[in-house]
Amino acid sequence: MRKTYSILTIVFALFLNACDTNKQNSNSHNSSTTNNEHLYLRQKTPGLIPEIFAPGMVTTDGWEVSGVFTPDLKEFYFIRNNAETKKQELVVFQYKNNQWEESIVSPRRGTPFIAPDGQTMHLGRQYRKRTKTGDWLALKKLDSSFLEIQIMRLTASSKGMYVFDEIGMPNGDGVIRYSRLINGKREAPKAFGKQINTGRMNAHPFIAPDESYLIWDGERESGYGDSDIYISFKQQDGSWGEAINMGDKINTSGWEALACVTPDGKYLFFNRNMSPDNYENVDIFWVDAQIIETLRPKE
Repeated sequence: MRKTYSILTIVFALFLNACDTNKQNSNSHNSSTTNNEHLYLRQKTPGLIPEIFAPGMVTTDGWEVSGVFTPDLKEFYFIRNNAETKKQELVVFQYKNNQWEESIVSPRRGTPFIAPDGQTMHLGRQYRKRTKTGDWLALKKLDSSFLEIQIMRLTASSKGMYVFDEIGMPNGDGVIRYSRLINGKREAPKAFGKQINTGRMNAHPFIAPDESYLIWDGERESGYGDSDIYISFKQQDGSWGEAINMGDKINTSGWEALACVTPDGKYLFFNRNMSPDNYENVDIFWVDAQIIETLRPKE
């Protein structure tokens, strides 16, 4: 009987321990869920089919473009056309006091992009630095070699490489360029090759933080209609692969543009024109960034 009792005691103890472990794991999961429920403006995240981002909150029947998060995912910036003033403005949603608060930053000054370190907001040919308290300082201009280029959007990698566009004809050439930071010095802008700069117009580039791929929008005869979104992957020898159309889940016969990936690498954001005859209703979409991996060429 003693032997039987001892075995039952051990089994019962193991059962209690397992229950306690499951409870701890459950509490840990619930805590994680609670801690993360503020992410992405509390929106339900999408799968591999693009969905409108934050309908009624960010995206409306009006004109909203170029949505970008800060690296801590606690600020979301985008441009919209104010229905009352009819002017474009930079808007931010900030996570404060356990809620998302909306405010107007300024009239539009370029197209916003937050550098991977979170300390610089690029706005085309201008930029703003951030203080330790989180405030954005006054606008500054890039050096003279950039001021001659009619930049719409400039993005940056973690190594400090700039990738940017120029408006199309007649004021610009519609070419995407880059500028690396070499030994602390900024090199003069150089144009990408034909893999990137082919077609009528190439614009609104996004360089991956690790520089492993480049996304942009352009018009090509092989596309779905208006501007489509393309991707090119960096090869082992440092060259860029052929442009890959991101497919009919992303692109339509209308205008798709201004793609970028969230700082955590999880979601691809882009814009789509919802009114074919005009650009009065442009919406912000998002999709699981795994779609990028489905396009990566197999080695």
